[in-house]
Amino acid sequence: MENALIAPAKYFFLFIPTVLFSILIPLVGVAIFAYIMAIRLAPLVKAAPDSRFDRIPRRIYNVVKIWLGQYRQPRYMLAGVVHIVIFAGFLILSIRSCSLVIMGISESFVMPGFGGLLGDIYNILKDYAATAVLIACAIAAFRRAVVKPARYAVPAKYGKDHTVEALFVLGLISTLMISESLFEASSVAANTQAGLHAEFLAPLSLAWLFKQGLLSTSLETLQTIHIAAYYVHDLTFFFFLCFLPLGKHFHVITSLFNVFFMRIDKGNIKPVQHGITDEQLDDLESFGVKKLEDFTWKHILDFYSCADCGRCSDNCPANAVGRPLSPRFISIKGRDLAFKNYPIYPYGSPFKKSENLIGTTYEEDEIWSCTTCGACEQECPIGIEYIDKIVDLRRGMVDEGLVPQSLQKPLSALEKRGNPWGKMEKKRADWTKDLPEGVTVKDLAVDSAEALYFVDSITSFDDRMQTIGQATATILSRAGADVGILGKQEKDSGNEIRRFGEEMLFQTMKEMNTDAIINSGAKHIITADPHAYNALKNDYQGLPPVEHISQFIARNVKSGAIRLTGANGDGKVYTYHDPCYLGRHNDVYDDPRAALDAIAGLKRVEMERCRDRSFCCGGGGLMLFYEPEEDQRMGVLRVEMAAAAGANVIVTACPFCLVNMEDAIKVAGMEGKMEAIDLSELIAQHMQ
Repeated sequence: MENALIAPAKYFFLFIPTVLFSILIPLVGVAIFAYIMAIRLAPLVKAAPDSRFDRIPRRIYNVVKIWLGQYRQPRYMLAGVVHIVIFAGFLILSIRSCSLVIMGISESFVMPGFGGLLGDIYNILKDYAATAVLIACAIAAFRRAVVKPARYAVPAKYGKDHTVEALFVLGLISTLMISESLFEASSVAANTQAGLHAEFLAPLSLAWLFKQGLLSTSLETLQTIHIAAYYVHDLTFFFFLCFLPLGKHFHVITSLFNVFFMRIDKGNIKPVQHGITDEQLDDLESFGVKKLEDFTWKHILDFYSCADCGRCSDNCPANAVGRPLSPRFISIKGRDLAFKNYPIYPYGSPFKKSENLIGTTYEEDEIWSCTTCGACEQECPIGIEYIDKIVDLRRGMVDEGLVPQSLQKPLSALEKRGNPWGKMEKKRADWTKDLPEGVTVKDLAVDSAEALYFVDSITSFDDRMQTIGQATATILSRAGADVGILGKQEKDSGNEIRRFGEEMLFQTMKEMNTDAIINSGAKHIITADPHAYNALKNDYQGLPPVEHISQFIARNVKSGAIRLTGANGDGKVYTYHDPCYLGRHNDVYDDPRAALDAIAGLKRVEMERCRDRSFCCGGGGLMLFYEPEEDQRMGVLRVEMAAAAGANVIVTACPFCLVNMEDAIKVAGMEGKMEAIDLSELIAQHMQ
C-alpha cells in the first residue's frame, strides 16, 4: 500500500539509515533488561523452597479472575477503575507496541492474525484504549499530586514517599500513548492530503484528534513528526521495560506470576520448612526467618510485587490504632533490602552478606503487633501474603529467645498445663457444673458420643466466657445432639501458639489433642470458638469434620430441630461482628446472620466494615496477653463503629471477641448504652 510518508524502516537521518536505530534500540534494551532480571532473580534462587505448583487449574482461575479480571480493584472504586483502565489499555496496546518494534525493521509487518477484519476491529479498539489510558493517567496523576490519599503517605521513619516515581511512570505511559497516536495520526493526515488511502481512525480518539490538528500541516513537518514519534515511542518503550524492575512498578512484570502462585487455602500456616515433615522438625538447626534468604522464593516475589497502593495498611487494625506495624512496609523494606544486597550497579558488584532482619530491617514490636487477622491479605489486589512472613519472623525470634515479657508467662503455662492461664487440667470441665436443668454433656473419657464439643481454653477457664460453653451445651442438648467433651484430656487447640511462632509447642498440643479426639470415637466436632475451629480444620490432619456452632444452629433452624421465640419488641438494635477466624479465614459469613434473622422481630443492622472487611477485635495471636504500644484499643474503634451503625447490641461468635468488646465498652464509657453478647448466648435465650 502506497504511503505519503517514508517509514522508519526506510528513512535516512543525516545519511544514516534509521533502521539501524530500529535494530540497536531493541538489542540494547533487551540486553539491559535481561541483565537486570538476572540480578533480580538471584535472591529467589537463593531463597527457601516453597511448594506452589499444585492445583494448576485453580491457579489459572485465580490469574483470570484476580490478575486479568482485576477482581479486587473496585474495592477502592475510583482508584480501582482508573487502574483497570490503565491495565486493560496496557494489555490492548502491548500488541501494537510489539508490532511497532518490528515495523521499524520491516515496514509492512503485521502481527499474525491482525491483517483482516480482526485487525480493523483491533485498530479501533487500540485508538480508544490509548485515549482512555491517557485520561486515566491524568486522573491518577491528579490524585497522587493534589488529592494525596492518606494511604499513600509514608511516615518519616520509612523514608520518602513514591509520588515522584509514580508521576514519572504515569508520564512514561502518557508518552507511549501520545507518541503512538501521533505516529498513526501523522501518517493518516499525510495520506489524506495526498489523496491516498488513509487508515480509519476511531472518531474522537486521541489519534483522531491529532489527525484533525495535523491536516493542514506540511508533508515535511508530518514526516518529521512521524519519525520522531516512532523513535520516542521505541526509546520510551524499552526505557520503561528496563525501569520497571528498579522500583515499585516491578509489579507490572511480577504480578501475573504472584497471582498464579498466591496461596489457595485460607486459615492455614506454612510449614516451618517445605519438604520437612513434622517428625523431622527436631533435626532442624534453625527455625523461622532470620535473614533475607530464609524467606521463601514466593515471599521475595511478594516483595517485588508490592505496588505500594497502601490498601493493606489502610485495612490493618494494628496500623489503625497506632501500633508500629504497617503491612505495606513489610514488603517495601523487604524489597529495598533485596535491591541493596543484590546490587545492579556498578556491573559485577558482589552480592552482600545478609544480616539478621530483626533490629536492622524489622523491629521486634513491629512483628509482634500483628493480630494475624488477615485483612491485609484479603485486600491486596495481587495476592501478597503477610501472615506467613510474620509467623516465620516470629519463629525466628522465638528460636533466638526474643519473646516479649508479657507473653513469657502464658507460654510457660501452656507448656506446663496446656492452657495460658496455668490452671489445673482437672478444672477444664468445671463450667459444666452450672449447666441448666436437663442439659447434660458426656465425658468422653468414660463414655461415647456422636459429636465432640471442643471447648478450648478461654471458654473453659475464663469465668465470663464459661457462659458461652454453657449456652453452647444448651443449644446442642436441646437440638437433640448426642454430644460429649474431652474434659481434662483436652489441651489448648494451639491456634494462637502456632501463630505466635512456637511451632514445637503447637506440635505437642496438636499431637495430644489428635490422640484424644481420635480415641473418643466422635464422628464430628463442634466448637463455639473460631480460633479452635480454624486450628482443628486447617492446622490438624486426620480429624472428623469440624463445624462452628453458628453452622450447627443455621442448619438445625432450617431443618426445624431448633425453634426460636421472637425478640418480642425488646427495642434493641443488633449488629453482628464478624470474627476474623470465622469470617476472613474460613468464609463463614451467612450462617451467623441466618441464625440471628431466625429470631422473629430482631432488628439487625450492618456495620460499615463487615464480612470480609470486618475490623479485628485485637484478640488474635495471643494478643489477649500482649501489651503493645498503641494509641487506642482496636475494640474501642469497633464499638464506635457499632454505635455509628445505630446498634446498641454487638453480637459476636467468638469468646476472644466478646472479651475485647466488653472491655472496650467500659473503656469507651458506653456502659448502659452498648452491650455485647455471644451468638450462642443469644440463641440459647430464645430457644423454645
